[in-house]
Amino acid sequence: MSDPSRNNFELPPEQRLIRDERFHPPGSFVEFSRDEIEQSIPDRFEKIVNQHAGRLALKMKDRALTYEKLNQAANRIARAILEKRGAESEPIALLFDHGVDVIMAILGVLKAGKFYVVLDASFPPQRLGFELNDSQAGLIVTNARNLHCALTLSDDIRHVLNIDEIGESTYAHNLGLVLPPQSLASLIYTSGSTGAPKGVMREHLTELCQERLTTQEVPIGPTDRLSLIHPLAFATGNYCLLKSLLNGASLFPFDLKSEGIASLAQWLRAEMITVLHLAPAVFRQLAELLSDREELPALRLIRLSGSGITKEDFNLYKNVFSQSVALEIAMGSSEAGTISRVIVDHSFSFPADGLPVGYAARGNEICLINDDGRAVRPGDVGEIAIKSRYLHSGYWRKPELTRAKFIQVSNASAERTYLTGDLGKMLPDGLLIHMGRKDSQIKIRGYRVEVSEIERILLGHPGLKEVAVIARDREQGEKYLVAFVVQRENQAPGLNEVRNFLRKRLPEYMIPSTFVFLDALPLMSSGKVDRRALPDAGNQRPELDTPFVGPRNSIEKVLTEIWAATLGLNGVGIHDNFFDLGGHSLTATRIISRVVHAFRFDIPVKLLFESPTIAEMAAIITQKQAHKASDADLARVLAELEAMSGD
Repeated sequence: MSDPSRNNFELPPEQRLIRDERFHPPGSFVEFSRDEIEQSIPDRFEKIVNQHAGRLALKMKDRALTYEKLNQAANRIARAILEKRGAESEPIALLFDHGVDVIMAILGVLKAGKFYVVLDASFPPQRLGFELNDSQAGLIVTNARNLHCALTLSDDIRHVLNIDEIGESTYAHNLGLVLPPQSLASLIYTSGSTGAPKGVMREHLTELCQERLTTQEVPIGPTDRLSLIHPLAFATGNYCLLKSLLNGASLFPFDLKSEGIASLAQWLRAEMITVLHLAPAVFRQLAELLSDREELPALRLIRLSGSGITKEDFNLYKNVFSQSVALEIAMGSSEAGTISRVIVDHSFSFPADGLPVGYAARGNEICLINDDGRAVRPGDVGEIAIKSRYLHSGYWRKPELTRAKFIQVSNASAERTYLTGDLGKMLPDGLLIHMGRKDSQIKIRGYRVEVSEIERILLGHPGLKEVAVIARDREQGEKYLVAFVVQRENQAPGLNEVRNFLRKRLPEYMIPSTFVFLDALPLMSSGKVDRRALPDAGNQRPELDTPFVGPRNSIEKVLTEIWAATLGLNGVGIHDNFFDLGGHSLTATRIISRVVHAFRFDIPVKLLFESPTIAEMAAIITQKQAHKASDADLARVLAELEAMSGD
């Protein structure tokens, strides 16, 4: 391609071969035609119902609905909503656990000509209250299980509809409402991992356009059985929902929070899942459970999105899953849908630098721009910008932010450009490499640091399976890096080993000052790491390979107090290595300055690098004090001799 910083849909030959030869299940795929998008989502869904009325649409545990039964349940809910709220378009809040009820309610809201806001019942009350107030929803639709919470959230100013009270006598035929394709279908709130959650306005037309394009790239048909593990409060859950129910496939919700990762493999086998969609953090845990090469004979495709996958993730895929199972690596957002994707098999050559997120998805042009909005030079890193006519319309009740992030290409074009806030670079063949977030760049001691690069290097250690690196503030506003790591059970590395691993690969200022070892990283419902829930690193001495030994004399006691105060630790052992305690060049200067003040003679900073323990430093100070005493004695003798000669 002439300019790898820009990319239209143009797959390399090997990618076209994988897509064309391996992802058209015989006799099961019917193309999503262009004339299917100038309508509403209920129109498309009702067409699928007519074609596949008796086919399985939804199943969770022992509860299963055919397309006909699902359609009837949605029609009843739609009529109950219209009875309470009338026919005007408005936001309707849905409060449910993960499962069948929330899907029936989503379809009911759409059939009533309104747009939905899914409130995940597992969210804390503060988050639920924020989304409810921000969306201005006047009705909460829920079930008996969540009725008490819904009534509490309603605050006596909103209506509440309990779908368990809708009788079978309610008319279950299609409503026949004519809905403009440009109408809003949903508000999907962003995760809030990079700021306050924002409601993204998503229209029927745009959803159907994106669904058509993605279905042509990764064909889904009635014989497919798709997982729904992501909550429907997030864009990825909605992707799975529409991908399945608008193509006649069967959808299988699985509640990871209540069922746990240990039962996931058995569930995949029992339900004969063909397309599995996971966040990379969940995939790593599943791959470990399947490490003895348990077969999942029905599985044909694994889709990973939500965060970048590493070389180690790809090796897990190759080691655990057979060649017949392909891997789809994708990047998307609530605002732009699927941005890029690549479907690979065991032969894929994983890039040496960065995290691959695919080639531009159909209908998208990917541009890499600098801070001035100009295209970067080929091979350079820039902000990922998406030019497309299929972007969602913007942020709910945030016109200024919408104008800043969604830029109209021209008055004569329906295309707009969305600024993702992600950084990337393009390989010569058009493969996009994710290089982190603009807002995750921080300054440590004057150096600009990208924490995602540190995380990527850490995940290169074979003994670590999950990592998260964040910046926190010391007193006086100085930032320092904290790494939270999860070790593999059979090859858990110690702190010294991890630090030495990083020292060979990163400059000193990029090595975290503090390491916290956890059993698991806290995850949001979307599968992303919940960085706000990471624990306080505390000020305890880290778990070093060196046994703790306290001070043995007054010099070591003074040094211990200086080191502990400067490093922000409660305790320091005399044999602890300065750098293993999180020390760096700046703290070295501070320690030496305080040591000089305490002992009243000069010590070079390089001493701490050459003798990085309290015991070694104390020995040198003892030696210097002895020399100082000898020099004082000599000066006294010379003074006495001089006085005697004067006599």
